[in-house]
Order: sequence, then C-alpha cells, then structure tokens
Amino acid sequence: MLTIVSHSRARGSSGAMREYVGMADWVVVMRFVVPADRADVFHDEARAASRLLADLPGCTGVDVGRASDDRTLWTVVSRWDSVGSYRRALSAYAVKLNAVPFLSRSIDEPTAFEVLYGVDSAGERTASGDLAGDAETVDRSR
Repeated sequence: MLTIVSHSRARGSSGAMREYVGMADWVVVMRFVVPADRADVFHDEARAASRLLADLPGCTGVDVGRASDDRTLWTVVSRWDSVGSYRRALSAYAVKLNAVPFLSRSIDEPTAFEVLYGVDSAGERTASGDLAGDAETVDRSR
C-alpha cells in the first residue's frame, strides 16, 4: 500500500500553487491481518474505535476498509489536522481503554504520515514536510 500525504497548499484562481503557512495534514494508516472467520468481530471493533477517534478534537475523519484482492487485509485510516492532535487522542482515557488495545493489533510498521502532496476539486496542495527530530535514528531492523 502506498500512501502519499500533503500539507495544505492550494491553487489560487491564477492556477499557481499557494502554500498555507502553519497548516499540516496528517494521515494515520494502520493495516491489519484478520482471519476470514474473525472479519465480523474485527468490523465491529474497528467501527467502535473509529467512532471514538472521530469524536476527538483534530480528527477530520476515519475510514475502515478491506483490500479488494485479499479478504484478510484490512485498514483503518484516520485524518488529523496535526500530529499533536493524533498523539493527544491516543492519550485520551476512553481511547486508551477502548481503542488502543484494538489499534495495537495492527501490523508493526510506521503509521503516521505527513501529507506532502494532494489534489482534489479545490486544486493542488503541497508542503515541504517536517520530519520528526529523531526520524533518522529509528531502528527498523526488528
């Protein structure tokens, strides 16, 4: 799965790219391997976790989906106005109690992506990006 993410720049009426300073969009992509006989249970758990996240400040939406060519591969994708909003959401008591146990069963891989490019009916958006200070020191050898 390839996920491309973008800050918020949009084309003005002249068609030129504009950058909106101080805005950042974040996408959290969590993938799950779910045995076919657990799909109904997973779907219910994903729905409950999604509702919890969607009610928190900074969350702009949550989608749950399944791969069209692999019935055991599912994803929960949430969108956030900042990485801080996402991190604060994970610290909320109701999320720790009811969603984190579910979310922790996702595939162990990076999940939070800063949006660097996007296009929709409003035009194109782009950003330079802002990696975490320790991004180059993360041990991915596990």
